[in-house]
Amino acid sequence: MLSQTFQRKIKSKLTNIYKTSNLKEDLDFYCKEIEQLVHKFNKKNVKKKKIISEKTSILICYGDSILDKNNKNLIKIFQNFFQKKLEKYFDTVHFLPFYPSSSDSGFAVKDHYKIDSRLGKWSDIKKFSKKNNIMADIVINHSSARGLWFRNFLKNKKPGKNYFLTVDNKFNTSKVIRPRDHKLLKKIDIFNKNEYIWRTFSSDQLDLNFKNPAVLLRFIKIMINLINHGVTIFRLDAIAYLWKHNGTKCINLKQTHDIIKLFRIICNFLNVKTIIVTETNLPELENISYFGKNDEANWIYNFSLPPLLIYSLLFENSKYLNKWSKKLPSLKEGNSYLNFIASHDGIGMRPIEGILNNETINNLLNRLKKNGSKFSYRKVRNKTKKVYEANITIFDALHKSDFDKLGKFFFERYISAHAIMISFEGVPAIYFNSIFGTSNDEAKYIITGNNRDINRYKWNKNNIEKLLKNNQSKQSIFYKAITRLLDIRKKQKAFHPNALRTNIDIGGKIFCFKRTSLDKKQVIISITNLSSKTQYPKLNRKYSLWKNLIDPKNKFTNRNYFKLRPYETMWLSNI
Repeated sequence: MLSQTFQRKIKSKLTNIYKTSNLKEDLDFYCKEIEQLVHKFNKKNVKKKKIISEKTSILICYGDSILDKNNKNLIKIFQNFFQKKLEKYFDTVHFLPFYPSSSDSGFAVKDHYKIDSRLGKWSDIKKFSKKNNIMADIVINHSSARGLWFRNFLKNKKPGKNYFLTVDNKFNTSKVIRPRDHKLLKKIDIFNKNEYIWRTFSSDQLDLNFKNPAVLLRFIKIMINLINHGVTIFRLDAIAYLWKHNGTKCINLKQTHDIIKLFRIICNFLNVKTIIVTETNLPELENISYFGKNDEANWIYNFSLPPLLIYSLLFENSKYLNKWSKKLPSLKEGNSYLNFIASHDGIGMRPIEGILNNETINNLLNRLKKNGSKFSYRKVRNKTKKVYEANITIFDALHKSDFDKLGKFFFERYISAHAIMISFEGVPAIYFNSIFGTSNDEAKYIITGNNRDINRYKWNKNNIEKLLKNNQSKQSIFYKAITRLLDIRKKQKAFHPNALRTNIDIGGKIFCFKRTSLDKKQVIISITNLSSKTQYPKLNRKYSLWKNLIDPKNKFTNRNYFKLRPYETMWLSNI
């Protein structure tokens, strides 16, 4: 059986989570259930380590990011394309929710134990995991209003009984932090009670009741089920909103952090090593809090990076990026930032609250609007709306600027944004559509009216393969440039996720930082011109003998200055 240490830790965390509840006898039952789950799993699985290094890069995609004429078993179709074009550059694939779903592109899950039949089977995920790490979503905050759990909830039947959060009219929601602008509570009349069901994200996504420990146990079982099918990295979707308490902000509450700590304890004792990633699209200090004391998330999304990078490149100004980079804490080995520029969602604006002032944020939003952005809003306490995210592809976001109104340097801006992200401290993650410089999907948006669909284009397999064979196509040019950066990265020990990062401030048009390998043998200087004008930054002359990994032809001038073309990035290595 499991050690007394494990048993003690599990009991302690459950007691912390439910100490205000009258569940003392029940907690002994749930402790034993968790112990049995872990014991049974370990008995069937030999110990497996997980190695994270400079070779670790993540591809973010949907199971149906590539379609063919039959649209059958799309995960197999994707795997075939991945093996041909992407496996050399990515060791990890993040499949966005592949469960049966009723809305929100998979995030209104109807059944966590099944795969959407259109996408494939569990065996397809398992097969994919033989050669690559698989990251998957645990959509933990809410579940579909059209799923089995909610149907059973209405019948007071298991599984589903008491699974959803209801409150009465005495529950004070005045301080609740909202990520959307729809009506939060929906009045329902069941079990002879007038109650309100909680809906953080949409009317089809009903919040789960984690005050019922059966719900917590259910998600531990879901996590172990995913591991059994080859998933070893978990993205805890919308985790910050998990616990609600009367009269509070109902976000980032202590119980939420304790639940993540519980997951981390369980994962640490499983023979198959896994990684927990928290998805908390929040102001930076709140986001970073999910590392805890190295006892919560293994990785957190670096949510401040995308809007800061985009602002800096559009407004040719490194001031805010430099200031932020200096303050951003470096992390111990085992914890990491997950760096990205684009995802299936929009560009979050909450992460730059407190970093950019309101005038600067408004300038950014106005520029993005000119570039074709839609906007999604959240409701704040005074019932006014505030932009929650900009819905636009990264290609369109960086296409034109006030300094480059014709978009002369759109390609250079785009590649440098990725070069900075790929070389920054942490693990890089690239959205499938970003590899090909995909523009806004205006046609899909017109049909659905869903802002986020503008950045969720689905490729026809034959079309994308044909475009990649054409050396002159936009898709081929972008693909080659981005995959080349990834190919360089995986050979540099100074790009290990935990290699030391030191910010170097050398002017308002330049973003520069140093990475030092864990063994101190390799140092790389990443230096980027954020402007549409050639810049001549000055660095120590010792760097004149260093190798430019991206463009070996571009070296020092005779005056101790570099010549950096518009939006050019150099990676200078001492070896």
